Order: sequence, then structure tokens, then C-alpha cells
Amino acid sequence: MRHIATKIFAIIIIVVLALYLVSFQVRETQSALVTTFGKATSEDELTEAGWYLRWPVPIQRVYKFDSRLRVLEADLGETTTKGAVPIIVNTYVVWRIAEPLQFYNAVGTVKEAENKLISHISDTQNKVIGQHYFGEFVNSDPSKIKLKQIEDEMLVDIKTVAYENYGVEVKTLGIKQLKISEDVSKDVFERMKAERNRRTEATIAQGTAEATRIKTDADSKKIELLAAAGARAKAIRGQGDAEAAKFYKLLEEDLALAMFLRDIEAIKKILEKRATVVLSTDTEPFKLLKEMPKLEPKK
Repeated sequence: MRHIATKIFAIIIIVVLALYLVSFQVRETQSALVTTFGKATSEDELTEAGWYLRWPVPIQRVYKFDSRLRVLEADLGETTTKGAVPIIVNTYVVWRIAEPLQFYNAVGTVKEAENKLISHISDTQNKVIGQHYFGEFVNSDPSKIKLKQIEDEMLVDIKTVAYENYGVEVKTLGIKQLKISEDVSKDVFERMKAERNRRTEATIAQGTAEATRIKTDADSKKIELLAAAGARAKAIRGQGDAEAAKFYKLLEEDLALAMFLRDIEAIKKILEKRATVVLSTDTEPFKLLKEMPKLEPKK
């Protein structure tokens, strides 16, 4: 009984070893390439998860690659913008192995692929950033900043090269950091200050011009209104003088009435405010308070 169990265990070990030698598994997060005597074709690429058969080594070898996304961050690098302003950028890419055969033939390892990508990132930075002015990276006006557009241009530039040359798919590219030297910082702040001063002066000049226009318009209207009011007052005064002339003529014809009206006006003036006056009732014009004069209309 013991010999049978030993034989079964030995058979199981042999089967497992045989399966290990002639088969392999590709996981969901992997892709694989099977080479026959060191050579492979596109038919030997395995991008679907599953269990596959193969000839044992050295006839066939299996190379597995992690097909998940990877993040590669390049070192800080200095480049020059279109206006000859030096800037320091830190760029990163998100990539994955898309074509196992091409990747194997071109670079073979992830480390070598990253070295190639870093070299291309540097070239792309110099090429694309050199086509844009510094004001498109840093600007007091947000509408003039084109950082997203520059990142997209860099992605397009490196994406085609990486895929065609190395079988690598670059999914995303971004600028993580953007730095400038101390001298450039001072120059940038001076430019920003000058730009703000220019805008301030322009706003003040515009406000002054508008204030002058409003004042000129108000003065013009004031002159027109004063002229119109003066003309109106002159007309009313003339009309009043004409009316007064009629009454003066009537008063000249009746002196007693004129004296009566004068006395009435004098009393009104004297008694306009609270006052205590002690005078004889025969005093002009207070004798009017004693009796009314006998006035007869002129015939």
C-alpha cells in the first residue's frame, strides 16, 4: 500500500513538472512573447489572459511583460523658450507595453525602455517648448497661459515615436514642475509690475478722459440752461415791467391812491415781525388804523 502511494505521488510530480515544461500561464495584467530558437513573429505575441502550451527550453522560451500602466518621471531639465528665456521643467509620462514583439526586439527590458523614453522626453521638451513664448507658461492673464496645449503637443510628438520604435504606448504626458532662475524671476516680476502699471495708467487716462468729457458736457448744458433761464427771466422781467408801467401810469393819475398804497406797504413792513410801537394815531401812516381816507375813483 505504501509503494502505491509513493508511485502515485511520483507520477503527480512528473505530471506537474511536465506541465511546467510544456505550458505557461498569462495573467490579466501581462502580455507574453514566445520565441523559437531565439526568433519570434507577430503570431507569437500573446496579449490575452489564459493557459498556453509550448515546447520546452531551449526550443522555445517565454518572455512575460507587465502590461499595466507605469509612471516615468524625468529629472529636472533646463530648456529655452521662443523668446530665449531659460526655464526648468519636470515632465512625467504614463506608459505601457503595447506591442510585446516590437518591445522585445527594440529594447528588451523595462529599464532600457525608460532610458529611451527619458531621452525622447528631453528632445520633446526642447522641440516643443522652443516654439512657445515664456508668457504662455507664466502670465498675469490666465487666458494667455497655454500649458495644456503645450502638454498636448509634447504628447503627440513623443507618442508616435515611442509606439513605432519601441512598441510602447504613451497614454499621458504632463509638466509636474515649472521653475525659473532667480534672475529670470526678477525680470518676470519687473515685467508683470510694468504691465500692471501700464494697465493702471491706461485705466486712469481713460477715466480722466471720461471725466473731462462728462464735465465738458455738463458745462455745455449749464451754459445752455443759464442762457435759457436768463432769456426767460429777461422776458418775465420785461413783461413785469410792462405790467408795472401800466400801474405806475394809473398811480400818477391818482396821487391819493398812490400815497394810500405806500402807507399800507409801510405798515406791513413795520408790523412784519412781532413789535410794540407807541405812536400817535395821527402819525403817518398809522392814522390809517384810525380811519380810512376818502378815496374816490378818477373820472
